[in-house]
Amino acid sequence: MSTHVNPKREVYENLARIGTALASSVRLELLELLAQGERSVDELARLTGASVANTSQHLQKLKQAGLIAGRKDAQFVRYRLAGDAVVALYDALAAAGQAYLADVDRVVRMYFTARDDLEPVPAPEVLARAKKGLVTVLDVRPPEEFAAGHVPGAINIPVHELEKRLAELPKRKEVIAYCRGPYCLMSFDAVALLRKKGLKARRLKDGLPQWRRAGLPTARD
Repeated sequence: MSTHVNPKREVYENLARIGTALASSVRLELLELLAQGERSVDELARLTGASVANTSQHLQKLKQAGLIAGRKDAQFVRYRLAGDAVVALYDALAAAGQAYLADVDRVVRMYFTARDDLEPVPAPEVLARAKKGLVTVLDVRPPEEFAAGHVPGAINIPVHELEKRLAELPKRKEVIAYCRGPYCLMSFDAVALLRKKGLKARRLKDGLPQWRRAGLPTARD
């Protein structure tokens, strides 16, 4: 007796594993962090505020779904995204949520859109203006994330150090700040501080992972 195989059903069953892996706010935050560069379990636990054991369990779920990969580094394992397609998946999920979930749209409007007095600057415009020396590009992420990859020519000043390091920014140029992605508040906080101090400032639309996925150049330290 031949066994009937439904290849479409088999594909859908495997795709459902990805959906299950994404069904956690902690795991979505882990994907955002891993989109910046490799991280150990301890680093990820510290950044998310979860326990090491809990973080490890979440990472295994993501790894089983093929969304992340790990490599042995001495006695530690360092994790990274499996590829840029994971960033595309993350962005598609965010776009669908904002379009079709009233709660997501409400939060985005209240906490993100309301804080943009001016339209965020699209990545190609930032690149073109930076090449002409018309703007200062400011990366407000932690130094290790900047070292793993950044917009060429960007200055790295973590947001918590920005107020005491304002003298490092050219006074006559507009500052374009960026951080981890569309829901990262660091660039919003940076722009608010810079404007309060009298500097002209806006933020990059989205973040470095989206910049990289668009095929725009990046630099590494």
